[in-house]
Amino acid sequence: MSDDVGARLRALRTLRGISQRELAKRCGVTHSSLSLIEQGKVSPSVSSLKKILDAIPMSVGDFFTMDLESRRQVFYSADELADVGSGDVIYKLVGANRHDRALSFMIETYPAGADTGREMITHQGEEAGVVLEGEIEITIGADTRRLGPGEAYYFETNVPHRFRNPGEIPCRLVSCTTPARAF
Repeated sequence: MSDDVGARLRALRTLRGISQRELAKRCGVTHSSLSLIEQGKVSPSVSSLKKILDAIPMSVGDFFTMDLESRRQVFYSADELADVGSGDVIYKLVGANRHDRALSFMIETYPAGADTGREMITHQGEEAGVVLEGEIEITIGADTRRLGPGEAYYFETNVPHRFRNPGEIPCRLVSCTTPARAF
C-alpha cells in the first residue's frame, strides 16, 4: 500500500472491524478529524497518529510496515483443494498454490481397506491430526493404535509411520505436517 496515512488507517480500521465513530471514541479524537485524516484531507501529527494507533492497538512502526493488501489467496472453496494423494488415498491440500508454505494442512480420505503402502514413511518434521469419521489404524515405530472420531495424534515424522483404514467405511481426518511437503 502507498505511504498515504489516511488510506492505510482506513484499511487497518476496516480490517479490524472497528467503525470510524468507535475508533474516534476510543482514542479521544473527534469523528470529523478522523474522517478528514482517512480522506487524506488532513495529515495527523505523529502524536495524534500514535494516539489513534494505541486505540487499535498497533505501534507506529507496525502501521507503516504491515501489508494491508495481501495479494495471496486466503479462502478456498472445496473444489480449489488440490488432491495430492496417491492410489486410493485422497489428500486434499489447503493452499497448494502457496509455494512458500510453512506447513501442509490436509483433509485426508482413506476408503475402506486403503493404506499408505507396505513401506513405512519417514520425513523430517511433525504431524498431527484428528479423525472426523470412520477409523484409522496408525503405526508409529513399534506402536499401533486404532483411532475413531474425535481422537487425535501428534508425532515426530522421522519415526517410521503408516496409516491404514481397517474399517468397512471411509475414514476422513484432518492433518497438518511441518515443514510443508512438496507433493
